[in-house]
This record gives sequence, C-alpha cells and structure tokens, in this order.
Amino acid sequence: MAALEEEFTLSGVPLGAGPDGLLGVEPSDRTDQFLVTDSGRTVILYKVSDQKPLGSWSVKQGQIITCPAVCNFQTGEYIVVHDDRVLRIWNNEDVNLDKVFKATLSAEVCRIHSVQGTEPLVLFKKGAIRGLEALLAEPQQKIETVISDEEIIKWTKIFMVFRHPVLIFITEKHGNYFAYVQMFNSRILSKYTLLPGQEEKSAIQSFTASADRKFISLMSLSSDGCIYETLIPTHPSDREKNQVVVRSLLLKAVVSGDVRNGVALSVLDQDHIAVLGTPLSASKECLSIWNIKFQTLQASKDLPQGTSGQLWYYGENLFMLHGKFLTVIPYKCEVSSLAGALGKLKHSYEPGSHAVPHFVNWETSQEYGPGSQNSEQSRNLRTRKVEVSLQPAVSASAQLLLTIKNDTEKHIEVELRKFLAIKQTPEFHTTIGDIVTGLLGRCKAEPSFYPRNCLMQLIQTHVLSYSLCPGLMEVALEKTDVQILQLCLQQFPDIPESVTCACLKIFLSIGDDSLQETDISTESVFDYSGTVRDEKMEEQTEIMENGFNPEEDNSNKEKPQGTTEETTLSPVTPKRAALLNAVLHSAYSEAFLLPHLKDIPAQHVTLFLQYLYFLYLKCSENATMTLPGIQPPTLNQIMDWICLLLDANFTVVVMIPEAKRLLINLYKFVKAQISVYSELNKIEVSFRELQKLNQEKNNTELYSIEVLELF
Repeated sequence: MAALEEEFTLSGVPLGAGPDGLLGVEPSDRTDQFLVTDSGRTVILYKVSDQKPLGSWSVKQGQIITCPAVCNFQTGEYIVVHDDRVLRIWNNEDVNLDKVFKATLSAEVCRIHSVQGTEPLVLFKKGAIRGLEALLAEPQQKIETVISDEEIIKWTKIFMVFRHPVLIFITEKHGNYFAYVQMFNSRILSKYTLLPGQEEKSAIQSFTASADRKFISLMSLSSDGCIYETLIPTHPSDREKNQVVVRSLLLKAVVSGDVRNGVALSVLDQDHIAVLGTPLSASKECLSIWNIKFQTLQASKDLPQGTSGQLWYYGENLFMLHGKFLTVIPYKCEVSSLAGALGKLKHSYEPGSHAVPHFVNWETSQEYGPGSQNSEQSRNLRTRKVEVSLQPAVSASAQLLLTIKNDTEKHIEVELRKFLAIKQTPEFHTTIGDIVTGLLGRCKAEPSFYPRNCLMQLIQTHVLSYSLCPGLMEVALEKTDVQILQLCLQQFPDIPESVTCACLKIFLSIGDDSLQETDISTESVFDYSGTVRDEKMEEQTEIMENGFNPEEDNSNKEKPQGTTEETTLSPVTPKRAALLNAVLHSAYSEAFLLPHLKDIPAQHVTLFLQYLYFLYLKCSENATMTLPGIQPPTLNQIMDWICLLLDANFTVVVMIPEAKRLLINLYKFVKAQISVYSELNKIEVSFRELQKLNQEKNNTELYSIEVLELF
C-alpha cells in the first residue's frame, strides 16, 4: 500500500520559475540537502528537514542558466552552465558566481549528470558525452555530432549498472522518437527506434525510467492519458545496427488528455509510479501513486493551485512546484501484495481465525500445514473449498523443487521469479526454506552450480533465518561471496558467533581489487573522503567529549606525529567499511564471541581497531554523537567492539609496533571518558540537591532565596 503524507513548502519566497517551471532539483553530497535551479539566474541550496535555504548563488544580469546545477560527489563542488557554453564550478564558501572557476566550452551543453560513484558527465546538445575531468583539461576540444539534423534531445537520465554509469537520452524528429544508450564501461553507444504499439495513437508528453542489470524499463506518458513501457537491453545484441523496440501498454487512462500545464511521471520502485496531472474524473490537477503490478490507484492528493507539470523524487520525497512555491510531499511505498493493492491491511484478520506468524514457530507450524490432523477434523465445507483453491500454489512449489534438481540456473531464476509473484500462503516461510535447501544441496553435489541471483532473491524475501538454512552462509563463505554474507548479516537474527567471526575474517582479508568488482550496498557508509579537520580538531586525540576538555593532565596535549593522517582518513575503503558495519550490527553473546576473536590475525585486528577508532572520532564531531548515513553503527556498538577486540587480543596487539600509536590514542580517549563521567556524576548530585530543595519550597509555600556553591 502506498501513501502520500502532508506536504510542506521549502520557502515562503516564490521561486523565479518561468513558463516552463524550474530547470531542476538535484541532490547535494550531504543528506537532506538539494540544489534547486530556477529558469532564470539563481541556484538555491535547500535543507529539507529545516524547510529553509542554506545558500543562494546567481549569475550576472543579462546571463541565464541553461541547465540544472549539480553536485560533484567526488569533490563536493557545485557545477552549473549558463548561456549554453559557460561552465562554472564553486563551493559553499563562494559568494559571487562571477568570481568562481569558469570554462568556456566549444559546443552547447544539454545537461550535466552526476551520481554517487562516478565523475560528472556532460551531455552536449548534439549527443556527444564527455567526462568532466577530460573536458576541463581541454575546454575548447572539438565535440562531435552524434544525432542527426533536426533531432532534439527531449529527456535524459543516468543509472549505475554493474558499478558503471549508463546514460540514456531520448530524441525526437518529426514525431518519431529515438533512444540512445551509452555504456561507459565499454564505450558503446547504441541507438533504438521507439515504435508505438498497436493501442498507441498519440504524442508522448513525459518519460521516466528504471534500470536493472539486464534492461532499462523506459516508461512514457502519452497525450491519451495512458502509460506505455519499452524494455531496452543494457547489453545490445547488435551494437552497430539501429535497433527497433516497441512500446506496450502498461496503465490505461491514468490522466485526462486535456492537459493545460503538462504531465509528469516518476518511477518510485519496481511496483509503484507517481503521476502528476489531471485525472479523468476531476478538473483540478492532482498527484497520484499507481501500483503497476496490480493496476490500481494507491493514493492521490489534490493540487488546487496548479503545477508546472514537473516532478522529481529523491529518497522518500516528491518535489514539485505547487502554485509559485517549491513543495515537498513525503510518501511511503510498501512491498506489493494483493491485499495492500485492494486497500486492506496486510495483518488484519477476522476474530477467531488464525493469523499467519511473521516468523516460523516450529512447535505450531504444523497447524498451518496441509497435513494437520486437528485442522483436518475442524474444517467445514467452506474451508475445504479454500483448500482446493490453494492447491496450485502448493503444486507450484513442488514444481519449482523439481526444476531446481535438473534445469539451468537461468531457467531456475525465471521460475523462481514466477513463484515469488504468487500470493503468499501460511506455509510460505517453510517453503522458502525448502527451496534454499534444494539449491544448496545441488551446489554441494555440483561444484560448478552456484545460483547466486536466486539465493539473493530468496534472502530478500525477509523470511529466512540462519536456523532455517544454516548451509547458506557456509556456501557463501566457501565462495567468498561477500555480498550474500552482507545480506545475511543484515537480515538473519540468529547467526552463531563462529560464523560472524568467519565473515569478519573474510571482510578484513579480502583484497581491495576483489571488493571493487563486487556489488556491495554502501548505504550505511558516509563519504568521508573529502573531510578535513582544522588544527583545533586535530587536538581531539585527547578527545573532547560533550564539550568537556580535560585539563588535569597537561602532558596529554602533546600530539604524536602523524595523528592528523590517522584520524582524518578512513583506514578502509567504503565497500570494506559497509561490510564491517554489517558485522557491527550483528547480534552476539560476549562469552561465545571472545574465543573466536582470538583467531583473527594481528594485522587484521589492528586494521579493525583503526576503523573503529576512526568511527568514534567521527561520532565525537557532532553533539548527537551519531554518524550520518542509513543505519550507521551506533556509538555503543563501536565501543563494545573496541572492548571485545582488546579483551581478546590485547597481549598480541601490545607487541605490534604499528598498533602502538593506536593504543596510546585509545588510552587517552578512555581517560577522557572517565573524566567526563566523573564530572557528570558531580552534576547529578547537585541536581538531586536542587530537586530536594524545590520539593521543600513547594511544601512550605514560602518565598526564599538561597545561594548554592556547587564547586
């Protein structure tokens, strides 16, 4: 089920949007901050949670910004193009755009794309694409023409596929549409002609797209109010030939064909899309969320002040112009289910009926199985009819288990995807466990068989646990499949401490080259590569905690050489950090974990300690003592693991010369912690005394003034 929450405006000041609306809304390198470019001269940096601008920059009078400003995630700088050819680069400290870096290019720019994990890419109006660094090295280099005369770029988007950027742009010429896909890992540019389907007899008004490892799903909203889909392969079969793809109907009549201000759509996830326009049954514009899997309208919100027909989404926020103000509408999209699509609560059930357990209860799971004697005796005729209707789902699982024994990985993956699309039954948890067991059994019988994609799909059903399929992590450890190990650590609540330590050993020992080639989720890792601390912050080797700086021992203020380098740069790469964060989040029992930690090599223990100490310093840089990112390690987890590693390996670490400086720093921050808590204890006693006096004053109902000497 999807839902739209209460909207809010980012500023009470109207934006300088022209008749075509804004040029764009793009994310910054900092969480919750976005660059908004109007269609005139101004770029504004907003912080959504504060609902206010953090900065504003404008070009000179007579100049005009011609493509949206973006953030270079590798440097933290902002980039914009004005007057089609003039490129400007600046940062937060700059005030006047006229005085920042300037490069005049030899061709007109259509759009600059910037995403995490790659350098910004510049798309020119004639279809050529350049990386920013190569372009800045020679701004006046010759730019080739890729598209034909009279062909105009209408829409463009960038994706990351296999950790490589893929850029798609749509062109139009005489009512015909073409798609160009640029793969940057192979430098291949493929061209596709978009043919309308049999049902489509109208002009395209808006595009959106999503991508996976095999296809780009290009969706278009036409003037007949229908949404059409085109599947474009990310790896074309014939790279030289102009290929043809056909648009097929996806959703029918979602908006009215009578459009005044344009329409827009955005893909929210694999099952939901957001549509901005006027519905068939209303005269005012509205924002709606549709479930494309079940072809149903999930949520809608009226926009009486009108919009510019533009829609952007990042994270769980939708951005649009409502009237003259930039409006944000938060949204939620749950995993698609038939009950949710019909507007029913997934966990609701009638009184007296059996609720399906969220986790497998081995003592009661037979109650839900088809062979339960008690349930067999109590069934009436109506429940027997329901049982008969569920037989196809049971036979589907049995058929899938037969497929696993004999067929190829590709065919198994297709059949598994079909099975997971079937409505879940009460025995779904145990069925998934049986499927995993069948796959792992064949893995052991055939060493060359390793259905990695199938295993990842099954893990992402969120119904597995270690006890349900203990062989899964064992096989992943043998294959050194760190991506599956990361998913298991994030989702399994009952992993033994020995397996957790085995994962930790692999995460610390695997080479950076191997990690670079692996698709690992780095959501829990914040990009610290550009952070630099000033001289005052360097003194935090003695740790300034909660505003307290211990002054009792002045000898602690002597900084070891090289401290700055150790505390400002992460000792591990972002992907390795994401893997280690998964270990930090895993559950454990200290008594069972300590013996296994002693088996970790000394150099790996030192590396892990350095990373934990780095996280601690990052926590101490803000008042909330938390790290940015999605579900980052907490301060308690960091401290607990530092103590565990030192308890298990202290005698070994003491003998390593490389760990000497780290141990000194750890000793200093423990001493500072003791000082902080000592002072807090004193303050606590004082507050207790004040509380007692306050109670006495309330009892006597007399006015009095007392002077208290706290120190």
